[in-house]
Amino acid sequence: MVILRADDQFLLLRRAKPPNVGLYAPVGGKVDPYEDPYQTGLRETLEETGIAVPKLKYVGSLVETSPVAYNWWCSIYLADIAWQPAPPCDEGRLEWIPCTQLDQIPTPPTDAAVYQYVAREQPFAMRAIFDAELRMLSLAEEIEGKLLYEIPH
Repeated sequence: MVILRADDQFLLLRRAKPPNVGLYAPVGGKVDPYEDPYQTGLRETLEETGIAVPKLKYVGSLVETSPVAYNWWCSIYLADIAWQPAPPCDEGRLEWIPCTQLDQIPTPPTDAAVYQYVAREQPFAMRAIFDAELRMLSLAEEIEGKLLYEIPH
């Protein structure tokens, strides 16, 4: 996943396709053969936005696991870019969201924590566990050994 940032705004994708239909998320996708996560970030950013970013900064990882076909290992990158009108995208609608409004838009349950760590420029290794209905049961940050969220029992 690549978080595209221009000053105090993120260019996020309101997803029209699974997973996370209707939610705002960074651009990204699956690794192609003979491609590493960095190359994937560059390629997916170009494919989904038309923006050729010169470089990416690795900010952390997110592992999402569940008992169903929702299991992801995401390398998360940050790219600082110049503001430009949000381009069209086949995956949904790209929109500039001010960082101060990230808590006011629908996002996947892991993303608020990701954005907080990015804002603090703090590396992270997050682990999210979901149930079969894809409700997040827990979210932990492994570097600090910190439980960020756990569903009340």
